[in-house]
Amino acid sequence: MNDTRAYARRLAAHYVEQGDPTGWFEPLYAAADRGETVVPWADREPNPHLVAWAGSRGLSGAGRTALVVGCGLGDDAEHLAGMGFAVTAFDVAPSAIEGARRRFPGSPVRYVTADLLATPDEWRAGFDLVVEIYTLQVLTGRSRESAIARVSSLVAPGGTLLVIARARLDGEPAGEMPWPLTRDDIESFTGHGLEPAEIVEFHDDEDPPKRRWRAEFRAAG
Repeated sequence: MNDTRAYARRLAAHYVEQGDPTGWFEPLYAAADRGETVVPWADREPNPHLVAWAGSRGLSGAGRTALVVGCGLGDDAEHLAGMGFAVTAFDVAPSAIEGARRRFPGSPVRYVTADLLATPDEWRAGFDLVVEIYTLQVLTGRSRESAIARVSSLVAPGGTLLVIARARLDGEPAGEMPWPLTRDDIESFTGHGLEPAEIVEFHDDEDPPKRRWRAEFRAAG
């Protein structure tokens, strides 16, 4: 895992230096598709924090739409589809979208290649549930600020945004990619028309445990 993270970090650093903060995802997924590396965060199962959150709320997607940001190989999107949501899932890497379609032939999920920093205008305020897991933490500076604004804009009136991300204290060094989010980062969603429903900081079950955010926001109905 350390070697694969090192490869992803080198790719990220190269593209960020070139002014292309999302350009490294496609070469990473393409290399993984060729068997040359693995995508460090592609566990081929739905994120356990998403599963726990949805289960604790008895969430039903019947008659509702959902959008999965940076969907990767599709596990979170498929989990939401299984709950009854009409799901759109997007990733900036065409190889990720192709991989998701291969893994889940006949899936009801609409898989789309799109860039979070330039989402289609027709998606604005278009989804009852927007799920963002681990995408913001691989963006920095203005790219992260822009992504937070974009994610917020996708939530329909009365809808919900769920954000799950690495956490760090204000003033704590960000370290290597992934770059954890501060509380200020999380609370900045409120500057884009959303109200916090619940913001939880917790330690996961990894060894060693990692500090994470689970933040739920609502758009005015």
